Amino acid sequence: MKCKLKLIFALENCTKYNIIMKKLVVVLLILTKATLGLSQTTVTETAHQIVQLNLTNTIEIAFTSNNTSIGTTVTLPFSNVNDYANGVESTDQELSVSSNKHFTVTVNTLSPSFFVTNNGVTTPSNMPTSVLAILIAANNTGGTIGQGFSNSTYSSLSSTASNLLTGANNGYLEKFAIKYKATPGFIYPSGVYSTDVVFTATQQ
Repeated sequence: MKCKLKLIFALENCTKYNIIMKKLVVVLLILTKATLGLSQTTVTETAHQIVQLNLTNTIEIAFTSNNTSIGTTVTLPFSNVNDYANGVESTDQELSVSSNKHFTVTVNTLSPSFFVTNNGVTTPSNMPTSVLAILIAANNTGGTIGQGFSNSTYSSLSSTASNLLTGANNGYLEKFAIKYKATPGFIYPSGVYSTDVVFTATQQ
């Protein structure tokens, strides 16, 4: 009777012991996972700053033949009667404009008349710059050809600036091309006649 009671007591104690041990193991596992979780947490910190772009309006016009604002000299030779009677045309002269805003292009001669050079001496002449005419051979700027100018007929130049192109698109290397034609007639003596033609790009 006593042994039986002792045996039952021992079994009950063993059962309680096992239950307690299982609970301890579960708690230890939970604590272990929690500890591992804490050790794997990534700690971060940030820094920041403001970056400003200080944009100013800019525009540039250049001849594409040499990528400068001073073009190569255009020579129109008059060597026979037909040249004097019908005039002489130049090849296409291409220019480009780079601008961050829409722009216009004006054209004018630097003086109202040509200068003439003979024997190395240059003097003013009585040949007006209206002898020289211009047409727009190509227009890839998105702009409108100015009043008085055309892409099919020549228009005389003067020392007063006139709109060659208006409302041209902003962008990089917006290109257009022009051609010259001179018709001096038979009233001027021989010599080398020259004038500066100025193209001015202005932002709108």
